[in-house]
Amino acid sequence: MGFEHTSVMSQEVHEHQNLKPGNISVDCTLGGAGHALATIKAILPDGFLIGIDQDLEAIDHAEKTLQPFKENVRLFHNNFSDLPEILNANGIKGVNSILLDLGFSLNQLKNGNRGFSFNKNEPLDMRMDIRNDLTAFEIINSFQEDELINIFFKFGEEKFSRRIAKRIVETRRDTPIHTSSELAQIITKAIPAKFVYGQRIHPATRTFQALRIAVNRELERLETFMEIVPSLLLKGGRLCVISFHSLEDRIVKQALRKFEGGCTCPKNLPICLCGFVPQMKSIFRKPLIPTKEEIALNPMARSSKLRVAQKV
Repeated sequence: MGFEHTSVMSQEVHEHQNLKPGNISVDCTLGGAGHALATIKAILPDGFLIGIDQDLEAIDHAEKTLQPFKENVRLFHNNFSDLPEILNANGIKGVNSILLDLGFSLNQLKNGNRGFSFNKNEPLDMRMDIRNDLTAFEIINSFQEDELINIFFKFGEEKFSRRIAKRIVETRRDTPIHTSSELAQIITKAIPAKFVYGQRIHPATRTFQALRIAVNRELERLETFMEIVPSLLLKGGRLCVISFHSLEDRIVKQALRKFEGGCTCPKNLPICLCGFVPQMKSIFRKPLIPTKEEIALNPMARSSKLRVAQKV
């Protein structure tokens, strides 16, 4: 089974990218290339699309999907935080739109064989980019107990992080923990039974999220990217970010708030004296969320939020 073109909030993204023929657009996270396909069609005949993904399988899939438009497309096997270097190397001073879809693809969950799913018996890997050194196996089997607690609590907001870390350390004393299903069972046993049954999500959900974030340095890279995003956009250019949990959304929201209203003057001053100049303006105050109809068709969209901002 290959990649699926299911894209979260595709209609909303397409509308708020504000694309026009001749635009230079960036899809920072190609995934199944559904967003990229809609984008390239909107900016033809002389537009240009830069596509990025840290998963080589996503790049291979995008090459096939976007083959009819290959003269207007350049694909890069990188992390989105490498965008400044990519633009510089290609002599591009700024772009008209940037899309960042922070969800991991259905293909990685179903067919990646890297331990992303707690419902499968796969090697504990969780690397989006297999060129990276750190794996989930290394974290689970060699990190100190307090380091595990910190990862599970900080990146997964897991309230039973101490119990889970303690159980992992006890288990690995006898034999290493090799697979995703082994780890899921250990986590489930560590959590009190009354919090396991009847819950909306699997008891291992937050811990697996935390591990994936730690392995791929997801929040660190997002923070780095958001700090410099205004410098990558042309005036009037749009940034669209789809996040899937509160940690990601908080980073995006705080960065946009700083670009929009970072004046440090006392509020009782009639004019600004600190010299702050707004760089971005949010298109809507609260993030957009998917419709009930979309969630029914694609349950993975349930927790997604779309924020859009324009360079001023």
